[in-house]
Amino acid sequence: MRVKKKGVWFLTLLSLVAVIGVYYLFDRNPMPFDGITIFSDDTIEDTELGDAGSDATPVFAESYLFEELRMEMRNERSQQRELLTQKITSDDLTAEERDQAFDEMQVLTKRETAEAMLEMLIKDLGYEDAVVRTEDGTVKVSVIADELSAAQADQIVYTVKSEWEDSSTVYVDFKSGQ
Repeated sequence: MRVKKKGVWFLTLLSLVAVIGVYYLFDRNPMPFDGITIFSDDTIEDTELGDAGSDATPVFAESYLFEELRMEMRNERSQQRELLTQKITSDDLTAEERDQAFDEMQVLTKRETAEAMLEMLIKDLGYEDAVVRTEDGTVKVSVIADELSAAQADQIVYTVKSEWEDSSTVYVDFKSGQ
């Protein structure tokens, strides 16, 4: 009975995180600066709009290049986690099969944590955005960069291999941020 309560709480929390994530994903629209003075004694009729011109840069510039890939990975892992949770809470399986499902869930959680940490470390190297995918010892890293030199790719490979001991092969590719 205790495992079922944990499973229900876990699924509730996961659902809440998914709903909040989707809300923030679709709610974050770029809001360009249009030259209006926010704090002023003038009324709205007295306010003049500035001409931004063609060389204007947006104030809000977040990359959405990898968001679709991240959402696909989250959906796939969520389905795996749900299946494993069903196995763990099932009374039809033996204790060994439930233990194996629990171990698989721990491996999945460890993989997700390692991917998130590697993405953060790669972003700290100076890249705008990065996506890390791991599967059976293979790590695929995609970064946003104008150009990726061999030295930069080696630095990413070194970072991945030093932080993720299960990585036997590391692939690095880049996407243009523009």
